[in-house]
Amino acid sequence: MTAAADTPPWTIVIHGGSGSMRRGVLSDADDAGGRAGLKAAIDAATAILSAGGPALDAVEAAIRVLEDDPHFNAGRGSVFTAEGRIECDAAIMDGATLAAGAVAGVRATRNPITLARAVMERSSHVFLAGAGADGFARAQDIESAPPEWFETAERRRQLDEILADPDAPFDSAMKYGTVGAVALDTRGHVAAATSTGGLTGKKWGRVGDSPLIGAGTYADDRACAVSCTGAGEYFIRLGVAHEITARVRLAGETIEDAADGMIAELTEMGGKGGVIVVSADGSGGWAFNTPGMYRAMATHDAPPEIAIYGDE
Repeated sequence: MTAAADTPPWTIVIHGGSGSMRRGVLSDADDAGGRAGLKAAIDAATAILSAGGPALDAVEAAIRVLEDDPHFNAGRGSVFTAEGRIECDAAIMDGATLAAGAVAGVRATRNPITLARAVMERSSHVFLAGAGADGFARAQDIESAPPEWFETAERRRQLDEILADPDAPFDSAMKYGTVGAVALDTRGHVAAATSTGGLTGKKWGRVGDSPLIGAGTYADDRACAVSCTGAGEYFIRLGVAHEITARVRLAGETIEDAADGMIAELTEMGGKGGVIVVSADGSGGWAFNTPGMYRAMATHDAPPEIAIYGDE
């Protein structure tokens, strides 16, 4: 059904990570579970946007659903560090004001994205890390969770496999399980949010691009909103999220050209991953150089589109 001409446009695009997902390799259960999780997340965001709610609320709602779903590497179901811990990172950004909040190394907060938003709205800071971030969550009465709530048997198995053969190619069957959401609301504002458990077996407090404003997450009403997933070290070096936004705002590129151009640069450097983008005019989409990426999109005049594999 075509929406009425006077319906204010809104758009939501989400991702659940990029990687080596191929038909016949991903199990039927994982395929179905991933699609169900994406559908639940995009439905949560759609309910907000279709009622005229803000993009910030929509991206946070979508990410909270994905953080609570063990099919994705964020919140519950996050991967283990080499030391056998779970450490979560997240970021959120408001395209209307350029306000942003981020956390890294969170170990006791159920929904890191909600904590990132609290950093943005209830503190004078942008980025909190480790025990201090969890302490701020407690001070703000944000729901906590014990270590066992985050842990799953499959993530433990993945860690054991890596520790058993540390010389094996680290990303031979890698799924970069970051989750992300970008949205445009009926007021014309964009927002972006990203959350992740990082890389299986990560050491020394490693932090990737997801919580870094400008690398894995960025939003600007003058251009677009971006969330990234992939080999974080490459996204950091290229400043992918901000670079896409700058190309749209300053060079006049479409979001398609800007996203494709940055993925081409990423590929040339040897990096893998993908991006989702939504522009201030309501167009949205994605670009990636891996075999698959969990992704979904809905607009005011089109039902959800959900996909995993590169040929969808």
